[in-house]
Amino acid sequence: MPAESIRWDTIEALKNSPKGKLHYYTDWVENGEDILGGCNETPSLSPLSGLILKKQNLRPQLNVRTLGSPSRDTSPCLSEDAHISSSVPTSPHKTSTALLSAPSSSPPVTSTEQDEEHQVVEVDEEDFSDTEALSPVPSLSPPPTISLLSPRATQMAGCIRICEERHRAKAKAELSLRQELQERLVATVASRESEQLKRFEEFMELKQRQEYQTMRDMMEKETQESLGRQEKLKEEHRHRMKILNLRLREAEQQRLREAELEKQRQLEGRERLRTLNAIQEKLLQLNQQLESGATLDHASYITRGNQLCSLVSEVVRTTAEGDFPSVEDVTVAERALHDMKALVGAMEEEKAQLEERRKKEEAEEEDRKKQAELKAQEEEQKKAAAASAKEKARKQGLQTSADDSTLSWYKELQDSANQCAQAFEDLNSTKDMQVKKLRMELQKAATIPVSQISSISGSKLREIFDKIDKLLSARPVVSGGKTVSTTQHPSAHEFVCYKLAEKFVKQGEEEVASHHEAAFPIAVVAAGIWELHPKVGDLILAHLHKKCPYAVPHYPPMKDGTSMEDYQRILGYRVEDSGVEEQDSFLKRMSGMIRLYAAIIQLRWPYGNKNTPDPHGLNHGWRWLAQMLNMEPLADITATLLFDFLEVCGHALMKQYQSQFWKLLLLIKEEYFPRIEAITSTGQMGAVIRLKQFLEKCLRTKQISPPEGHLTSAFWGS
Repeated sequence: MPAESIRWDTIEALKNSPKGKLHYYTDWVENGEDILGGCNETPSLSPLSGLILKKQNLRPQLNVRTLGSPSRDTSPCLSEDAHISSSVPTSPHKTSTALLSAPSSSPPVTSTEQDEEHQVVEVDEEDFSDTEALSPVPSLSPPPTISLLSPRATQMAGCIRICEERHRAKAKAELSLRQELQERLVATVASRESEQLKRFEEFMELKQRQEYQTMRDMMEKETQESLGRQEKLKEEHRHRMKILNLRLREAEQQRLREAELEKQRQLEGRERLRTLNAIQEKLLQLNQQLESGATLDHASYITRGNQLCSLVSEVVRTTAEGDFPSVEDVTVAERALHDMKALVGAMEEEKAQLEERRKKEEAEEEDRKKQAELKAQEEEQKKAAAASAKEKARKQGLQTSADDSTLSWYKELQDSANQCAQAFEDLNSTKDMQVKKLRMELQKAATIPVSQISSISGSKLREIFDKIDKLLSARPVVSGGKTVSTTQHPSAHEFVCYKLAEKFVKQGEEEVASHHEAAFPIAVVAAGIWELHPKVGDLILAHLHKKCPYAVPHYPPMKDGTSMEDYQRILGYRVEDSGVEEQDSFLKRMSGMIRLYAAIIQLRWPYGNKNTPDPHGLNHGWRWLAQMLNMEPLADITATLLFDFLEVCGHALMKQYQSQFWKLLLLIKEEYFPRIEAITSTGQMGAVIRLKQFLEKCLRTKQISPPEGHLTSAFWGS
C-alpha cells in the first residue's frame, strides 16, 4: 500500500504541526473545561478561503497541493509552480474533507471559532501578487467545482483520523478512570470528614458535660462555703451581741455610778459654795469693820484686808462661771478669813495699845502739869519724843525694802540664772573655732526670731513661735541657711535658754520703750514659750529683775564698800566711760521693761493648753502693785512705773478683781499719791501729772480702756 511508506513521515509532520504541539493538562476536568468540546463541532473554513477562491477564479487551471504531501512527491496531479497552498483543517479529534465553495456561499467564521478549531490557511503572497499581475481582467464565469484532496492525501487523512481516534479512546478511558478515582477519593474524604465531624461533636458534647459538671460542683462548693460563712457570721454576730449587751450593762451601771457621784459632788459643791459665800460675807463684814475702825496709821491693815478680800473674790468669781468651789478653794477662803480675823484682832490690839498709851500720856501730862515748875526742861523733851512717835506712827506700814519672801524669790531667780550661765561657761569661753561657730549659729537662731516679732499678722507670729519652740525642743531649725540644733553640744540648751530670755528683756528695754504697742506681740510669744518651757520664764524674770529691780519691786540699798558707779548699775542705770546716762533715758528703759512685764502677766498663748494654770498670771500683777504701795515712793520713778503698769494692765486687773481694784485705785489717789507729790520736785512733775490725770479719769468714769496695741481675735485670723 503506497500510504504505508509515508506513514511515519505523516506522523512526524503531525508532531511538528501546531496541533502536535498542544499540551493536555490533567486538571481540565477539575477546572470545568471540556477537552473533547472541539471534536463535536462542525469544521469550517478560514475567512481567507473566500479570497483564495476569488483568486482561483482568475486562474481556472491551478493545481491543488495538499499540506500533508511530502516535498519529494512527484505526483503528476501537483504542479511545481503552483502559487496557492491550502492546508486542510485538522484537529486532534477528527479530520474531514470539504469542498471549497464560492465566496458568497461560504459562512462567516469568527476568530473565536478559528482559535478553538485551530484552523490555519496559508497563502503565498508572492504567487498571489503574480496571479494578479497575469490576470488584469477578472473573469465573470462561475468557478468550477474542484477536489481539494487527492487520494493519497485522503488516505493520509484517514490514517491521521485513525490515530486520533485511538488517542481519543485512550484519553476517554484515562479520563473515566481518573473520574472514578476522583469520585472514590471524594467519597472517602467525605466519609472521613463525616466521621471526624461526629467525633468532634461527641468531643464537644463531652466537654460541655464536663464543664457543666464542673460548674455544678463549683456552685455546690460555693453554696456550702456560703452556708458555712453565714453560720460563722451568725455565730460572730451572736457573740458580738453578747459583748455589746455586757458593755451596755456596764455602761449603764457606770452611768448610774457617775450620776450618783455627780449628785454627791453637786451636793458637796453646793455645800462648799454656801460655806464660801458665808466666808466671803464674814470677810467683807470684817473688812468693813477694819476700814471703819482704821485710821491713817493703819493703812497696812487696810491694804492687807483688801488683798484677802481680792483673794476670796477671785475664788468666788471662778465659781460664778459655773464650777463649784473645790476643797482647796474653801481652804484658801477659810485661811483668808482666819488671817482677816487675826488682822482685825491685831488692829484692835494695836488700837488698845494706842488707847492705853494715850491714857498713859494723859496721866503723864497731868503729872507734868503738876511738876511743870520743877521739870520744864524734861517736859519739853517728852513733848518732842511724843511728836516723833506720832510721826513714826503716821508712817507706819510703809517699807523701804521688799518683804523677806520677795527678796528670797529674787535671790533664787538670780542664783538660777547664774547657775545657767556657769553651765555653758565652757561653750562661752572655748577657743575651738568649730565650737565658736556653733555658738554664733545658736545665738542667731535664738535671737533673730525674737527680733522679727511684730504685729503684722497672726500667722507670721505663729511661725516665729513654732521656730523658737522647735529650737528649745531639741529639734533642728534652719537659721541663716544652716541647720542647727541644741543636740550638737551638751551645753547648747542652757545657752539658748539664757540668750533667748536675755533677748526678750532687751526687746522690752529697747523696742517697747520706743514703741509702746510692740509690748503685746512680744509678750504673747514670751508667755507661750514660758508656758511650754518654764526654765525660759524664770530666766526672763531673772534678767528683768537684774536690769530693772523695780519690777520685783526692790530698792537695793547701798552697801559699804560699794562705789557710786557700781551702785548706780545695781539700780539699773547705764554707766559708761562718758558717765551715767540721763534720767530721761533711764526712765524710758524702765518704762519699756515694766510695760513688757505688765503685758506678759495678762496674756496667754491662744494655741496653748487652756486647762493648765497660767505660770505667771494676773495674781503676780496684783502682788507687784500691792508691794509697790507698801513701799516708800521714789521721786520720778514710782509715778512713772505706776502709770505705765496701770495703763497696760489696768483693764485686765479691773475685769479680774472688780470692786477690790477700784478700792486700790482710790487708796492710791487719796493716800499714796500725796506721798508721791511730797517727794517730787518741780522739775519732775510730768510723770506725777500723768498719773493723777489717769487716776481721776478712771475713778470718774469707772472704766479703764483697753491698752493701745492689744491683740484682738481678728489679728489671729490674719
